Amino acid sequence: MAPLAKKFINNPNDVVTEFIEGLVETYPGLQYLDGLPEVKVVLRADVSAADYDKVAVISGGGSGHEPAQAGYVGEGMLTAAICGDVFASPPVDSILAGIRAVTGPMGCLLVVTNYTGDRLNFGLAAELAKTEGFKVETVIVGDDCALPPPRGIAGRRGLAGTILVHKVAGAAAAAGLSLEEVAAEAMHASEMVGTMGVALTVCSLPGQATSDRLGPEKMELGLGVHGEPGAAVVDIQPVDVVVSHVLQQILSPETNYVPITRGNSVVLMVNGLGGTPLMELMIAAGKAVPKLQLEFGLAVDRVYTGSFMSSLDMAGFSISIMKADQSILERLDSPTKAPSWPVGTDGNRPPAKIPVPLPPFQQNKNEESLGRPQELSQQGRILEAAMEAAATVVISLKDSLNEWDGKVGDGDCGSTMCRGATAILEDMKNYYPLNDAAETVNEIGSSIRRVMGGTSGIIYSLLCKAVYAELKANAQSEVTPKNWSDALKSSISAVSKYGGASVGYRTMLDALIPASKVLEEKLSVGEDPVSAFVLSAEAATAGAESTIQMQAQAGRSSYVSAEILASIPDPGAMAAAAWYNAAARAVKEQSQGFINCDPID
Repeated sequence: MAPLAKKFINNPNDVVTEFIEGLVETYPGLQYLDGLPEVKVVLRADVSAADYDKVAVISGGGSGHEPAQAGYVGEGMLTAAICGDVFASPPVDSILAGIRAVTGPMGCLLVVTNYTGDRLNFGLAAELAKTEGFKVETVIVGDDCALPPPRGIAGRRGLAGTILVHKVAGAAAAAGLSLEEVAAEAMHASEMVGTMGVALTVCSLPGQATSDRLGPEKMELGLGVHGEPGAAVVDIQPVDVVVSHVLQQILSPETNYVPITRGNSVVLMVNGLGGTPLMELMIAAGKAVPKLQLEFGLAVDRVYTGSFMSSLDMAGFSISIMKADQSILERLDSPTKAPSWPVGTDGNRPPAKIPVPLPPFQQNKNEESLGRPQELSQQGRILEAAMEAAATVVISLKDSLNEWDGKVGDGDCGSTMCRGATAILEDMKNYYPLNDAAETVNEIGSSIRRVMGGTSGIIYSLLCKAVYAELKANAQSEVTPKNWSDALKSSISAVSKYGGASVGYRTMLDALIPASKVLEEKLSVGEDPVSAFVLSAEAATAGAESTIQMQAQAGRSSYVSAEILASIPDPGAMAAAAWYNAAARAVKEQSQGFINCDPID
C-alpha cells in the first residue's frame, strides 16, 4: 500500500477552513463570511452589499489551486471567492451566500471555470439569486488547448488563463462599467486566451496516498489541474523542447483555439502547478519569449511568471497565451490590491532585453606585464606544472566531493571547486604571467572570483589575495621556499580572520594548517625544500582525513548531527589536501629535471 502524502496539516477535512483563516490573518483587506466550515467565502473586507456601487466580480471552485481563487480577492480584481473542498465545486448555498454578501444594485458577474460541477452549482446559484432580485451575468472560461476539440458537451477545461480574465473583469468593474459591459469584456478576454500544462508528477491530496502514476522517467502533456490524464505520457525532455511543443499546441492553426496570427501582440503567463521551483518557471519564461517572437512572429507585451493556479504539489507548469489589444493591456495594468496578482509587471516591455554593460574595471597593475610569457623560466615551468596538477585533480574529484557534501552540506562543493579549477586551466593558457609568481597567484584569485560562488569562492579568493600580498611584499625576482611558506601561513591567517575558523573546526584549514606547520618546521631545520613540500602534503592529507572525527563548528556542516558527520570527512578539507598533494608531486617531478635549483621557486 502506498504511503500517505506528507503534508503540514492537521485534520485533512479541515485544510480549506484553516487555509481561509490563515489567509485573512495575513491580508488585512480580506475577510470571510461567518459560516465556516459549511460556507467558505472569502470577500473584500471593505465591501458590503448594502452600499457597494460597482459590479461585483465573483469566482470560485474547488480548493487546492491556491492562490486561485481566494488570492485574487481585492480591489481591482475579485470581490469575493467561493471555496469548495479540495477539488470539489462549492455548494449552491455557499455561492448564493457570496452573491448576497457583496452584490449591490449594479449586479454581479460570475466567472466560472469550465467544469461540470462548477457550471451546475454556479448556474443554479445564479438563477436563485435572480429570483431574489439580483442582477447576475455568468462567463464560462475554457482555455485548455491540450486535447482535441471535444465532441460532446463538456467543452474545454478552465485553466490558468482564467486569472487573466479575473483581472480584466475586475479592472472593468473598478472603472465603473455596467454589468453588461463588464461581462462583455470578460467574455472577450476568455475567447482570446489558450493554455496548456505539462507535469513531471501528479498531485497528492491531503489524507490520501501518494500517486506515482507517471514514474521516474516520464512526464505528461496536457494533464488537468486535478491530475486527470492528459494528451500523452512521454519521456522527460529538456525545457526548450517542452516549451516549443506547448506553444505549438496552443497556437496551432489546425485547432484554431485562439485567434492569434503573426504580427499580433500577446500576453504570456507561465504558471507553476505547485511543486515547481521559481527558478524552473523563470527558465521556461526565458525560453518562451524569444520563441514567440522569432518562431511565431508575435510581440510579447506582458509576461507573468509564478504560481497563479496550482494543483496542490504537482511538479509542472502551464503556459497561457492571450491575444492582447490596447484595452486588455490597460485592464491588466490597472492597479489592484489582490494579494496574489504579481507586482512590477505593468508597463510596456522593450522588444529585446539588452544587458547593462559591466562597469569598467580600474586596473592598477601594468597591463604589459600580464599575460603568458613567450618563454617560461625555471620557476614558471614549475609553477605551471603545479597549478595544472592541482586543478586537474580537483576536477577528477567533482563527484566524490559532491557526494560527501550532499550528506553534510548543500551538495555542490565538487561542482563549485570544478568551476574554479576549469577556469584556472583555461586562463593559464593565455593570461597568467607565470614567470611572476605573485602576479600569477593574483590572477588565480581573479579566475576563482569570477566563476566560484558561495563560501568556497570567497575563501579561496581571500587565500590568493593574502598569498599575493605576502609574495609582493618581498619584491624579489625569485620566490624562495621560505617566501612560499610565509605566504601559506599568511593566507591561513586571512581565512581564519574573516571566516572565523581555526584548527579543529572541520574546514579546509584542518588540511592547510598542519601542512603549513610541517613546511615551516622542515625548512627551518634545513630540510630539502622539495622533501619539505612533500612531507607537508602528507600532513595535509592526514589533517583532512582527521575531520571525520571532528564536530563541525563552521559552515553548513555545523547544523548536521554528529552521527552523520562521523562517517564523512569534510569535503572542503579533502579538496584542499588533494590539490596541495597534487602540486607537491608535480614540483617533485619537475625538480628531477633540474640540478641545484630550489624546486618550489
